[in-house]
Amino acid sequence: MIEILPQHVTFIMDGNGRWAKQRGKERLYGHFEGVESVRSVLSTSVEMGIKYVSFFAFSEENWNRSPEEVGGLMDLMLKSMKAELDTFLNNGVRFKVIGNKARLPESLNEGIDELETLTAHCSRTTAIIFVSYSGKWDLQQAASRMAADGAHELEPYLATAGIPDPDLMIRTSGEKRISNYMLWQLAYTEFVFVDTLWPDFRKQEYLAALEEYASRDRRFGKVK
Repeated sequence: MIEILPQHVTFIMDGNGRWAKQRGKERLYGHFEGVESVRSVLSTSVEMGIKYVSFFAFSEENWNRSPEEVGGLMDLMLKSMKAELDTFLNNGVRFKVIGNKARLPESLNEGIDELETLTAHCSRTTAIIFVSYSGKWDLQQAASRMAADGAHELEPYLATAGIPDPDLMIRTSGEKRISNYMLWQLAYTEFVFVDTLWPDFRKQEYLAALEEYASRDRRFGKVK
């Protein structure tokens, strides 16, 4: 039994391409398998009572990848969302997408809008997918809208307004950086970096990261 649980866990899902390459497959094969890890993490989050779980699925920088990979990722996201509707409803999961949606294909935006609407009443766990997102973009759009309104507080204008900042960020594949992700929101987040490639990250690895979080002494700049 893990005594201290985070309210919001976020993931930088890294290593799909390397996982596929190790098996002599195209990068998209790794992304397909990575969807199973998302399912595992989300079901475990619901089981553990974690209220918010979020995933950095596609960054603004990822638009620079090959058209074949980008197109495949967009198709995969749309198919995966449609396939998970019944699971979300049966488990009380609210679905939300955050990012620069103006860059997304119309069909994907339509799918996002439909799933967000159909799960809006769910309240057990909120699953957030960051798509076409970057921390710098978020700060820029928030500052622009804040200035236009003549306001003085930035946080209400962030794309994550109304969502608690992550307590725990887990990045897979051994990389130790945040890659332009939630630059404002991760200020006091606990980081756990694991060597496991994302398609191999399942319940056992997740529970180990939660145990690591529970062992941390969070002081938020104070002295205990």
